[in-house]
Amino acid sequence: MAWVESVSPSFHARHDDVDGDDAARVLDQLERDRERLAGLFAHAPGELTVVLHDGPTALALAQPYLLVTRSLTAPAGRRYQTGCFGTSEIHVLAPRALEERASGAEGSREALLLTPSVLYAAVVVGANNPDLPPPFTPSSFARLARWAWLAQGAAQFFGRQVPHLRPAIARRLREGPAPTFPPSARDAALLGGTVFDLLAREEGEAACARLVGRLHPEGGGAWLERAFGGRAAKHTDGTWRAHLARLAGPA
Repeated sequence: MAWVESVSPSFHARHDDVDGDDAARVLDQLERDRERLAGLFAHAPGELTVVLHDGPTALALAQPYLLVTRSLTAPAGRRYQTGCFGTSEIHVLAPRALEERASGAEGSREALLLTPSVLYAAVVVGANNPDLPPPFTPSSFARLARWAWLAQGAAQFFGRQVPHLRPAIARRLREGPAPTFPPSARDAALLGGTVFDLLAREEGEAACARLVGRLHPEGGGAWLERAFGGRAAKHTDGTWRAHLARLAGPA
């Protein structure tokens, strides 16, 4: 593979020479994401390199632990595990490979093409919460695993992916036991964003940014009670399940 570099004011991209036009679109997408998230967060990092891989094998060779995280994700969400992030780099499938990965379900292509935005949002989350990666350390990784619904859910929500995941959410609700609230680590990559979607509808996007800004020492339930205006977590649980049903229903 012959690597070529493209640049924008805040990002660099490394990619195959056939992906030049797509790389330009990805960089433009990320510049708009950075501008939008800078209005919600104190820090919206730039100077990141986006590495666009031409297929799943190349991505797995560059970031082998992605295979592990995908295997730990509920089957309905695995299709959307197509990249990873660090302090200075984002690794993701090139847009043409993302499109090849899409199912025939409504929204699948759109959700996958937003993967760079989701990964950049994850970087922003880590930049504004010192307890979460990046950087990845044993302690920050342990916290990420414990608070996966918050970290992955915020990335999914701020990456604007949630509205496109209706068929995947519907599949998850049909498969396996009922999800927990907040979602388990296995469900975090697919359902975590729905918690933020509900919060945004009730309290606004600024409340979502505040929620992800720190980790509550008493755990997710206590933090969610505060985020939802003091409403008991068991009541928000019911509201969230009704919200899931709406998201999974016909468009």
